[in-house]
Amino acid sequence: MDPIVIPILVAAIVVVFLVAATVRIVPQARRYNIERFGRYRRTLQPGLNFVLPVADRVNTKLDVREQVYSSEPKPVITEDNLVVNIDTVLYYQITDPRAAAYEVADYLHAIDQLTVTTLRNVIGSMDLEQTLTSREEINTRLRTVLDDATGKWGIRVNRVEIKAIDPPHTIKEAMEKQMRAERDKRAAILHAEGERQAKILTAEGTKQKDILEAQGTQQAMILRADGEAKAVERVFQAVHRNNADPKILAYKYLETLPHLAKSDNNTFWVIPGELTEAVRAVTHAFGDQSTMGLPASAPPEEATTTDADGAPDEGAAPELEAGSPFSLDAAAAADEVAKQADAVVSDAKAEAEAARAAQLPGREQPPGG
Repeated sequence: MDPIVIPILVAAIVVVFLVAATVRIVPQARRYNIERFGRYRRTLQPGLNFVLPVADRVNTKLDVREQVYSSEPKPVITEDNLVVNIDTVLYYQITDPRAAAYEVADYLHAIDQLTVTTLRNVIGSMDLEQTLTSREEINTRLRTVLDDATGKWGIRVNRVEIKAIDPPHTIKEAMEKQMRAERDKRAAILHAEGERQAKILTAEGTKQKDILEAQGTQQAMILRADGEAKAVERVFQAVHRNNADPKILAYKYLETLPHLAKSDNNTFWVIPGELTEAVRAVTHAFGDQSTMGLPASAPPEEATTTDADGAPDEGAAPELEAGSPFSLDAAAAADEVAKQADAVVSDAKAEAEAARAAQLPGREQPPGG
């Protein structure tokens, strides 16, 4: 080998080494602390940087992004002397790489111990119930204390969260029983409220039902009474408009008597007192005809009775013999009265139909009306 080549190769190697030792490329979100002869010189920013070879060296490489640190559960005693294990999560960010490297030896361990002491101070002034329900307050107080303490270390604590609070097993069982009792209580209250509302609604529905039924019965009775009143009024008007004969009215009065015996209690029925008036009217109406049926040559003899001494008794009622001509003429007169009453009733019905046809429009009147 040519002796000139060897020195050239050595010089080239030295130059490459010097160039490699001089150039430092820093990634984004990273910071490098440079020391010159063991003393802090400067902090390299992301990108291409040049340093003095041999004299300058990189001491620490730090990540300035926000980072998450989850600590192990720490036992803490509450005000009511209960030991609970609290697990915290810490969100922090390095703001000053030089302070983070030279102001504290291990900032993560320092933050962890500071979190534990702060938690014990905060939780020690609260009972278990307040501890479980005051997480926001605990987080705020932790963040305030940690932010003040870590400011000189070049670290900013952005957020502190309590991840878990684990009370003792016996306390968990007691809390479960309490929650179960509270839920049973709420369930019983809701069930009672539901039954109360159901009973109220049922009562209101029954009330409305009774009211509507009463109103319906009232309206039905009113309509029925109105119908009966109109029917009676129309019959009354028809009778007076056609000028019915008293004989017809008396016969119709007698014609209603069989309907009285059609009731359920047919062993006892009441005859109105006007029956005698109706019989007297029929007798008066047809009295002349019964008289006309007697023979002229044989006038009715006066019936007399005698007392025990043979003297006539003028106050006694006359007796009719079975074969007497007066009884036969009375039977014939009664048959004649019945026939004439039927004829009169038929004529009255025909007149009533004619009057009704005359009142209805578009209906032809019967012939002869």
